[in-house]
Amino acid sequence: MLQNRSVPTDIVLPHLAYRDVIEALAWLTRVFGFVEHYHYGEPGRVQGAQMHLGDAWIMLKSARPDFSIPAEAGCQTQSLTVFVEDVDAHFAKAKQAGAKIVEDLHETVYGERQYGVEDLDGHRWLFSRHARDVAPQEWGATVHSEPRPQGAVVRDASLSGARKGL
Repeated sequence: MLQNRSVPTDIVLPHLAYRDVIEALAWLTRVFGFVEHYHYGEPGRVQGAQMHLGDAWIMLKSARPDFSIPAEAGCQTQSLTVFVEDVDAHFAKAKQAGAKIVEDLHETVYGERQYGVEDLDGHRWLFSRHARDVAPQEWGATVHSEPRPQGAVVRDASLSGARKGL
């Protein structure tokens, strides 16, 4: 597969709307430790940006009528989980910076040490680290498929069948 330095393809890349992308860049850097990769837009007005925290990547975009922020929508539609090495230190930094903690730091039944936080425009985040290895069945989940090994290539079987018929 072709590699593109502008869009990482081996992960999910969420796009988040913010009222003010410049303010969001500064807040996400100061409070969560994200690093700006690039930004774009007209001179004097940043319309979008890409940031990362370790291997977690996000896109920031200017809010518009058809792409609103949770604080204006009045509800949550998703949350983002980011894995960090030292979740205790990350929690302390976010709390000290005045972030709105919505779930205190704790260990879950499924083996994660994590906390929940809301950012300046109402997006919900979970910052987490693996505390122990727990099989999904141990805490009550029903497993329907096993995850593919890292680096494995997924092929669309419907396409290969369609090609045979050509």
